[in-house]
Amino acid sequence: MHMKKVILVCLILALGVGINAQTTEKKWGIGVGLGAYTSLDEGGVGLMPELYFSRYLSPKLDLMLKGDLGVFNSKLTTNDLDLANAFLNVRYKLSDESKKFRPYLFAGPGFLADNATSGLNFNAGLGSKYYISSGIALYLDAAYLHGIEATRGTETIKDNFIKATVGLEFNLGKMKDTDNDGVTDKKDNCPNTPAGVNVDENGCPVDTDGDGVSDHIDNCPTVAGLTSMKGCPDTDKDGITDKDDACPEVAGLKSLKGCPDADEDGVADADDKCPNTKKGYKVDASGCPVDTDKDGVVDAEDECPTVAGPANNKGCPVKEVKKEIDKTKEVTIDQVEIQNIKVTPVHFVSNKSYLTDYSKGILDKLVQTLNSNPDYNVNAHGHTDSQGSDQLNIKLSHDRVKSVVEYLVSKGISEGRIIQQKAFGKANPIATNDTPEGRLQNRRVEFEIFRMK
Repeated sequence: MHMKKVILVCLILALGVGINAQTTEKKWGIGVGLGAYTSLDEGGVGLMPELYFSRYLSPKLDLMLKGDLGVFNSKLTTNDLDLANAFLNVRYKLSDESKKFRPYLFAGPGFLADNATSGLNFNAGLGSKYYISSGIALYLDAAYLHGIEATRGTETIKDNFIKATVGLEFNLGKMKDTDNDGVTDKKDNCPNTPAGVNVDENGCPVDTDGDGVSDHIDNCPTVAGLTSMKGCPDTDKDGITDKDDACPEVAGLKSLKGCPDADEDGVADADDKCPNTKKGYKVDASGCPVDTDKDGVVDAEDECPTVAGPANNKGCPVKEVKKEIDKTKEVTIDQVEIQNIKVTPVHFVSNKSYLTDYSKGILDKLVQTLNSNPDYNVNAHGHTDSQGSDQLNIKLSHDRVKSVVEYLVSKGISEGRIIQQKAFGKANPIATNDTPEGRLQNRRVEFEIFRMK
């Protein structure tokens, strides 16, 4: 009965101290173990369950309140309970908390109840813990338990014991984590990390590329870059990040997506077909100077930019001073030199005399040819297909020649240079009139360029 009271007192004292532990973050914990013990004096082997509570004091020291029971000793014949021992120990840790394997030494005074006798004693030992998770450790230790003098019958004896124990220790306590990043404040080098940001083991935002810009504000988190570029590289140092730079190896302009523009015409060099355009010249999409009238003289140098003219007259039509050919008299073949210049005929819609856009493009090329040499003259001969009467086709071919002449004059060509303006009707077909294709070929105005001898 006396022994049971002693055991009860030990347990009450243990609970009074509280639940303790072994780390800076979880300062409270509890250990439960089972071991074997033997008397150094009397022999015999028994089981020794134990329960201890511990409290973190410093990186090197823990305070422990431990209770051991000696039961089922092989030397006992009448009582299964051999002894009860409570200790107040100090545990000295031989490694820091970064290791999973943590050896230690321990010692402290105790109160022993043995053979109906009780008194003060002490214990000392060594052991080690192995952490299988952040809050659970497997421990193994061995200790010497100093006995007390006890009376057995008429004989005074003193039992000293040794024991070995294996058990589990559970670390308890709430760890403070101000920024809720999963790293406790004790280990958090960046305790004010914004919510939702991935952090490393030190609680700081992850910086995958190691450029000093954390991933959550890094526009290029996998490629090292500049702080001023929000973590992105700028190889050519033009102030435009490589990911947005169409020419990342060559410094360029922001307006051209980082590409250079040597002639400053607004067209990137890579797309500029005229990279040496003079500054200030208006250019087209390909970077070449605009030539509105397509006379070969760019608008910036063309004194008549909307009217075609030769380069030797600054792009303006030539005011002819030569004597006009008397068109009332027939020009004979021996008076002219036919030029070996091929001019594409213009074609017409059936029974129509207006010019299509395609035909106007052909006539623009004829204008350029005539402007290239003021001595050039041209004959225009109109034709039709076989549909309709002879009288109707003569008039239609005449109207087609008239449309051509009016267009050439509108482009600066003097009508005096269009010598023959003849209408042949359907008289001179160049293809069959039995098919739509053939009739289209016959609906035409042909040209002949010549100069007077």
